[in-house]
Amino acid sequence: MNTTSLTDIAISNEFEPGDLGYIIHLHGRLYKQECNYGLAFEAYVATSLLEFYKNYDPKNNRVWICRHNGKMIGCLMLMNRGEDAQLRYFILEPAYRGIGLGRKLMGEYMGFLKKCGYKSSYLLTTDELPAAAHLYKSYGFILTEERPSSSAFGKPVVEQRYDLRKIA
Repeated sequence: MNTTSLTDIAISNEFEPGDLGYIIHLHGRLYKQECNYGLAFEAYVATSLLEFYKNYDPKNNRVWICRHNGKMIGCLMLMNRGEDAQLRYFILEPAYRGIGLGRKLMGEYMGFLKKCGYKSSYLLTTDELPAAAHLYKSYGFILTEERPSSSAFGKPVVEQRYDLRKIA
């Protein structure tokens, strides 16, 4: 049983050396274990995370890095896409799910979205993550597109796009 509480988790808005590599590792490891995604998915995360880092400006982009006892256990990022913001790299180690951390991060995301004056937000995911989809929907994101894909995942999946069109 997990006895960790939200007060045990430190959340930072700054990258530290090693964070980018660990975020790639975390996605590669967890998505292989939980969804059987292949190496192409990890490479996709690496490439797109580099894009995020190169274009990072804390005025309109944000990172939330979660650590427990100094070890990264998850993250979430908001990427500027002009008038829109893209929700990216939302991942938590399984031992830290179900304690309200995902909701806390989504609350932080929504607050920053509003503060920056974004008109809308979107995210890309797959149909294999129903718990995540439930969380997104609870914050007003709606499923707007589905299409079959296999190239970035190493197996056939249904890619999904969720949009938030009204920032409350």
